[in-house]
Amino acid sequence: MTYCAGILVQDGLVMIADTRTNAGLDDISTFRKLHVFSWPGERTMALATAGNLSLTQSIVSLLHEGIPNPETGEAETLQNAPSMFRAAQLVGRAVRIVRETDGEALREAGLKYDMSLLFGGQIVGQPMRLFMVYSAGNFIECGMDAPFLQIGEHKYGKPILDRAVTFRSHLYDALKVGLISMDSTMRSNLGVGLPIDIIVLRRDAAAPELNRRIEAGEPYFHDLRERWSAALRAAHMAIPRPPYEPTGE
Repeated sequence: MTYCAGILVQDGLVMIADTRTNAGLDDISTFRKLHVFSWPGERTMALATAGNLSLTQSIVSLLHEGIPNPETGEAETLQNAPSMFRAAQLVGRAVRIVRETDGEALREAGLKYDMSLLFGGQIVGQPMRLFMVYSAGNFIECGMDAPFLQIGEHKYGKPILDRAVTFRSHLYDALKVGLISMDSTMRSNLGVGLPIDIIVLRRDAAAPELNRRIEAGEPYFHDLRERWSAALRAAHMAIPRPPYEPTGE
């Protein structure tokens, strides 16, 4: 299991991913699921992955190495993609190549080709964009009306983002709400856990403003968790009880 979220606001992009890949009683593994591709001054892109780890690692490796163009034979990479849309198409091609390579073997083993990706970033002089790429290699784009996308175990964190994030949210308020969303997911699903990787890209900056890992015991995240729990308890206590309790005669 995993949980990843991308939040696109007017000032920039926030991407968050957990690192847990196993949640057995005595078998918990961690792998980085948020990958950054950056050429400072030119472009920065980030890819968050959910699903079968072997598949997503193969996709990331393909994107680093480049994919041969069938017409020219030249390697296409995220660095030479002319737009974020074309870069998202390249990610989709990597997904399909891995499917063609490993899909049959997975079916024979009784396994599904199961993965999804969040891909976002900006090329200098072009719009900042955020996409969700499906296991077929097709994708959708984040918009102003719903300025976030999620993959993995998203149901616990979605209500937080629905209520608290708009396109006009401050960039670091978006990060704060994203972390609350992650905490809500971690509390309800043991398949999601620390450490958490985060990246913040400010619009037109062309380099990551923040690229950080939050480890267990990090003071701010611990304080955020405690404050959010206390705020929820105070909020429900402040709301009157339903007037449905039977009264004695």
